[in-house]
Amino acid sequence: MRTALVYHEEMTAARLLWEDPECEIERPERLTAALERLQQGGLEQRCLQLAAREASEAELGLVHSPEYVSLLRGTQALGTEELQALSGQYDAVYFHPSTFHCARLAAGAALQLVDAVLTGSAHNGLALVRPPGHHSQRAAANGFCVFNNVAIAAKHAQQKHGLQRILIVDWDVHHGQGIQYIFEDDPSVLYFSWHRYEHGCFWPYLRESDADAVGLGQGRGFTVNLPWNQVGMGNADYMAAFLHVLLPVAFEFDPQLVLISAGFDSAIGDPEGQMQATPECFAHLTQLLQVLAGGRVCAVLEGGYHLESLSQSVCMVVKALLGDPAPPLSGSMVPQHSALESIQSVRAAQAPHWTSLQQQGPAPLLDPRTCSPEGRRPPVLPGGPEFKAAEAQTSAVLRSLLDQPHLYPTPPVRTAAALTAQDAALVLPPDVLRQEGSAPQEETQAWARLHEALAEDTAFIALGKVLHLLNGILDGQVSGGIATTPAAAATLEVAIRCGLSHRAQRVLCVAAGQLDRPPDLASDGRNLWLNIRGKEAAALSTFHVSVPLPGTTGGFLSCILALVLPLAYGFQPDLVLVALGPAHGLQDPQAALLAALLRGPAGGRILVLVEQESTSQLVGVLARVLHGEAPPSLGPFSVASPEDLQALIRLRGQLEAQWKMLQVAAPS
Repeated sequence: MRTALVYHEEMTAARLLWEDPECEIERPERLTAALERLQQGGLEQRCLQLAAREASEAELGLVHSPEYVSLLRGTQALGTEELQALSGQYDAVYFHPSTFHCARLAAGAALQLVDAVLTGSAHNGLALVRPPGHHSQRAAANGFCVFNNVAIAAKHAQQKHGLQRILIVDWDVHHGQGIQYIFEDDPSVLYFSWHRYEHGCFWPYLRESDADAVGLGQGRGFTVNLPWNQVGMGNADYMAAFLHVLLPVAFEFDPQLVLISAGFDSAIGDPEGQMQATPECFAHLTQLLQVLAGGRVCAVLEGGYHLESLSQSVCMVVKALLGDPAPPLSGSMVPQHSALESIQSVRAAQAPHWTSLQQQGPAPLLDPRTCSPEGRRPPVLPGGPEFKAAEAQTSAVLRSLLDQPHLYPTPPVRTAAALTAQDAALVLPPDVLRQEGSAPQEETQAWARLHEALAEDTAFIALGKVLHLLNGILDGQVSGGIATTPAAAATLEVAIRCGLSHRAQRVLCVAAGQLDRPPDLASDGRNLWLNIRGKEAAALSTFHVSVPLPGTTGGFLSCILALVLPLAYGFQPDLVLVALGPAHGLQDPQAALLAALLRGPAGGRILVLVEQESTSQLVGVLARVLHGEAPPSLGPFSVASPEDLQALIRLRGQLEAQWKMLQVAAPS
């Protein structure tokens, strides 16, 4: 895997030349602080480093009018007063003699990144750029944005590389109306944006930023707006938006490329967003997007104005792109009522256009509230009383939260495999450690007494290797691993008990196949057992859930996104165990997707146990996804059966009261 980092120091040249409290937050230090943090963490050195080039005027013309490009070209010769006068013709924009050059570099960086990924010289990457782009329109600068970097990159991917389906994910805290306008009638580009909206009272104060703006003509349904109507959205709210809105639609759309308008004014501490999502949340969001499009993910910097929060968040995205495990999410995983209202509204607006959103009960009504012009909220200006109050209120909390990822250092070994002699010839990815060691004989014998099946020679040897690997994971020496065993059920029980008796406070077990929960496991809430391919959909207790294996891709995705992952993130485990037992029934791509998605909840601490009867091909695929590669495609989307849907809806209804991450609508 190669992750490209595209940057050019000359993008720091443009700066504000006069006093303007609204614009002064868009400053060169945004780039230098992020780059310095990448260098300090050794992340820049691990990337394929590319110096940004200028986009040609023909490339800019993919999106912008010739007259607008000519106007911007002319700014290079203007004096300060002329630049200030021209800037005043636009909303929240300033020009500098270097703006045209910087903006061409920013657009060119996005183009270089897309070319690198689509030609195979890089697998994914980040373009660290300024000025940002997602607000700029065909013939207008807007909101610090000059050229629409991501929109130009998408058009370029369509025309040069022939892509037919591109997903743009805009997690900046402001609505990227420029991207929306450019693609609102284009069904080949799916645009998703969450943004601070407050019923129209927050910049850019547009009615078309609300949930019921879904695109025009053939593009209806390909614009997905998720408006946040309150500040303070946190990790649980962002994860719920991805699980219950973006990912179902994205899987159904099946993109060939994912472009991220990566604005970090949606992170904690930023004065513009006033949100509470911590930097590691963006690592989780990136990991979730990497299961799409074969992992071809290109992130392009947009906003972000709190330098520490911005730089930490950028590092988290790069770590995720490099395949490193994401630190566990902090805070309570309970979405806020207002967030659920927003999710409810966008699902209702989009359900007519997406089968995947029709599969979880009737669509609720939209909230019709709008904001009068008198109620609009101006931006929080740096140096003003609101800014200072917000800064003082969050500074101590921010310092504490920004230090949390350092409590979870990346283990020396990302992925290890403990294989039986039967699998000795299996070819593993180059960086996956083939573990030869075993737990001490006394420890293995003590655990083997739990089951007669573990006394048999091959099972006993396999158990010793599993225990050695599990101890490495629990001790922080190994992030995750895969192990084969001839006795999956017995080995799984030992792994659960061993994990709980050592360092793990909470162990999530996702079992597929003929594997039953041990009857004498303690019912103290420390173990959550999910059985896929159970006999029936049943919540046998708060911590014991069974669901039949759905027979279609749509049913399988609904099961994973609407049940398994919300439960996993809500439980906040210290260790995830995935067991593929006899007759597990999962196709290789399904098992790979399950393992890839479950890397997240426990910060990468995952052990996959595979019954020895499974194919060596499956073991190889699982090893690769645990190491950070994208899982293979599930194939064409097919609708879930009515029986599977009803079973899932009924099961979720039984569990929502205890597990709030399952909710897709605000309680009455």
